[in-house]
Amino acid sequence: MIVARYYNNKDVRIEELPVPVIGPGEILVKMRASGICGTDVMEWYRVKKGPRILGHEISGEIIESQSSKYKVGERVFVSHHVPCGQCKYCQAGNHTACDTLHQGNYDPGGYSEFIRIPQINVERGVYVLPEHVSYEEGTMIEPLACGVRGLRLIDVRAGQTVLILGAGVSGLMNVVLAKLKGARVVVTDINAFRLNKARELGADEVINAAQEVKLTADKVIICTGAFGAIDQAFRCVDKKGVVLLFAIPNRDIPLPIPDFWRKELTVTSSYGAAPVDLEESLELISTGKVKVRELITDRLPLSNIQEAFDLVVGAKDSLKVVLKSG
Repeated sequence: MIVARYYNNKDVRIEELPVPVIGPGEILVKMRASGICGTDVMEWYRVKKGPRILGHEISGEIIESQSSKYKVGERVFVSHHVPCGQCKYCQAGNHTACDTLHQGNYDPGGYSEFIRIPQINVERGVYVLPEHVSYEEGTMIEPLACGVRGLRLIDVRAGQTVLILGAGVSGLMNVVLAKLKGARVVVTDINAFRLNKARELGADEVINAAQEVKLTADKVIICTGAFGAIDQAFRCVDKKGVVLLFAIPNRDIPLPIPDFWRKELTVTSSYGAAPVDLEESLELISTGKVKVRELITDRLPLSNIQEAFDLVVGAKDSLKVVLKSG
């Protein structure tokens, strides 16, 4: 089978590996669609862990099963990270802090023709796709779930003003989710294509980030790694407001301590998604409340993964880039 091994953003190589052999309780999935996540092109983060086979937004067809829960032929989305359900973090509802979640994965990775799903992932991270949900839409379950979790953590509500800094895929999903909550949504970016898309998806106001942004927001969601977004967030967040680090820059951020103290601000972060978020995400997609197909701009075969990475890194008129296999 072919796989794509990541060395750096400009060096993603097509290689060959044997098809994985599954064991008791496991399944083998033929990858039909695999999304490229923005974190996969965060080179400063990925290179130090490479070379490796990335990819964690997959959907596909079960072609072998040693599990009593799932059978050959079922169309599934598979979560790469799953919590144990037993530790103190899981018991407190903080599943994304679970050590098991951070240590697990599937074999060898989502940028692969065939993927072995370990037993714990089979038990806790496989979701059968409804017939009307396509493989491409299935790749959006995990990234949308990350947005679901982020908005839940900062308690976005009707009547609030939410400022979203960055209108890439994650920013646009947060636009849709915040509008579903009844919030007023303002979006900034420097890319006209993305700002137009934000407006199409319901943003109440869009602003070119090159301009000075003069507003106050109850919640500010940072969906860009651009360091200038940090300063912008603190200039715009209202008293008792919350700044959510949905995306992160590649170095530590300074806190404006006097304002932080006097305005009683909260700065928090959001990593990944828990099972409850994945279930809600699938429901939102299945019912059509979030039309994720509108965010998929490019579809390429797995063998063209370097071209796909170039599209994501270029960040021009591309949003979600999905790889296809077979």
